[in-house]
Amino acid sequence: MTPLETEIIALKKELINMWMLVQSQMNKAKEAMVTFDKDLAREVLVKEKRVNSFELKIDRDCENIFALHCPVAIDLRFLLAALKINTNLERIGDIAAGVAKYVIESKVNFDAVALERTSLLRMYDESINILMDTRTAFEKEDTVLARSIFKRDDVLDIINVNAPNIVAELIKADLNSMPEALYMLSIIRKLERVGDQSKNIAEEIIFYVEAKILKHLESSKRKLEGE
Repeated sequence: MTPLETEIIALKKELINMWMLVQSQMNKAKEAMVTFDKDLAREVLVKEKRVNSFELKIDRDCENIFALHCPVAIDLRFLLAALKINTNLERIGDIAAGVAKYVIESKVNFDAVALERTSLLRMYDESINILMDTRTAFEKEDTVLARSIFKRDDVLDIINVNAPNIVAELIKADLNSMPEALYMLSIIRKLERVGDQSKNIAEEIIFYVEAKILKHLESSKRKLEGE
């Protein structure tokens, strides 16, 4: 095994460790939201610093590999993808921290009926599942699984689009519920972005494994359809 191969394997393990930490952050933020556990929410905020440390270290490691080994072909694509995936994971970590902050700021627990009507819990579970499947796709270099993420993100988009009307109905039924209802709407907005970040990660997996840049392909397709 060459020194470059050794460093790339180490980098991949580091990214997977960061992935697992971000998944844990998402799970703990959800549990804090459901159980109204402010201490658990504070734990999420403390561990956000570890997510940020991971991001900085992975960025530095990528820069060092570029400088020392001048990678080409799939090694180069992997490093370029790793830099972007690193950023996407850090942003998902920020989203988990944002949910935890809402739990800390809220004066009362989120109403179980409201959580059900807005489909917030369903959305949360699906966003975590999507994040987990992107990790599996990354570990196994499974581009079929990576492509499945695009369709599954539609579920998050639909819930996000429907949320404002449902939240408005909840507030009309009980004006005192306004602060919590608005927190729920904000969490739904954040979870929609988890889907977007996961799609970005899926695109990067396909890019480094198959050398296909999906964003450019989609842009060209839209231009052709508009002509």
